[in-house]
Amino acid sequence: MTVFNHEAFDAHEQVVFCNDEETGLRAIICIHNTALGPSVGGTRMWHYESDEEALTDALRLSRGMTYKNAMAGLNFGGGKAVIIGDSKTMKSDALFKAYGRFLQSLSGRYITAEDVGITTADMAIVNTETEFVAGLEGKSGDPSPVTAYGVYRGMKAAVKHKLNKESLKGLKVSVQGVGHVGYYLCKHLFEEGAELFVTDIDEESLNRVVEEFGAKAVGIDEIYDQDVDIYAPCALGATINDETIDRLLCTVIAGAANNQLAENRHGQELMDRGILYAPDYIINAGGIINISFEENYQREQAYAKVDEIYTTLIEVFETAGREGSTTNEVADELARARIASAH
Repeated sequence: MTVFNHEAFDAHEQVVFCNDEETGLRAIICIHNTALGPSVGGTRMWHYESDEEALTDALRLSRGMTYKNAMAGLNFGGGKAVIIGDSKTMKSDALFKAYGRFLQSLSGRYITAEDVGITTADMAIVNTETEFVAGLEGKSGDPSPVTAYGVYRGMKAAVKHKLNKESLKGLKVSVQGVGHVGYYLCKHLFEEGAELFVTDIDEESLNRVVEEFGAKAVGIDEIYDQDVDIYAPCALGATINDETIDRLLCTVIAGAANNQLAENRHGQELMDRGILYAPDYIINAGGIINISFEENYQREQAYAKVDEIYTTLIEVFETAGREGSTTNEVADELARARIASAH
């Protein structure tokens, strides 16, 4: 396995492989670009099938964070980390302390917060070994509710552009993944009167959304076949791929997952099918925006900044329409332009 020739390597500045035999820690930290500021991005813990799969995920996620921070107008670069392992069985204080020491050795080039499989309590343990941790309780806190709010606002922008509707009331929405972010997104949708179709590998999370919001539970694979207005991928990435695109019956894709397109060409395929795609790193930026307000945190100011996701997406949609380009291409171009201006 090589790094410099890896298909997901995109001129990354630094890739750090972390190994601590005593605690069982195996982690990969990817710093993609620091032109706009120190790299900031979450740490996720996942049971990857292989080390190469973990590296691919970290490389793609860190690049996405660079673009996410650029499009959100934040003075952050992009980075991401993955801890290889089962988050339900392998967590320990010693493991997170070891991870914290690796973070500290980077001297602030990478600042992290929680992501999939990681909680604020886990980050608090990491924080005992390094100062370079964000999203802690007592400061900005768990970013999941704010990420969900940003997705909700972005979804409304997509519906306004595509369907010329101001409200989500009466629309059918399929939500793939109803954990932290997905749960709060479903809450917003339920309160506005949307009809929900949901799925998740965790039965407890699924039952909670069904009971609280009257959602209809469907099978993991059946989520792609639902006759809905909006498909909201909120689990892991690459669910929009060669196998699923032909099955989608929605007119809008707007969700919280990172790297939703398996390949960039899938953006063109969605456009050809008349499906409006809300670029993932724009619509799911609420969490990192919230973290950017961490010092002297004021909720109202943070949420006002998250509301800008709506106007940013409208700009991307309108530009793509004028140019005949895909929304993901337009978003990438705008992000690269801001990074280039910083250089």
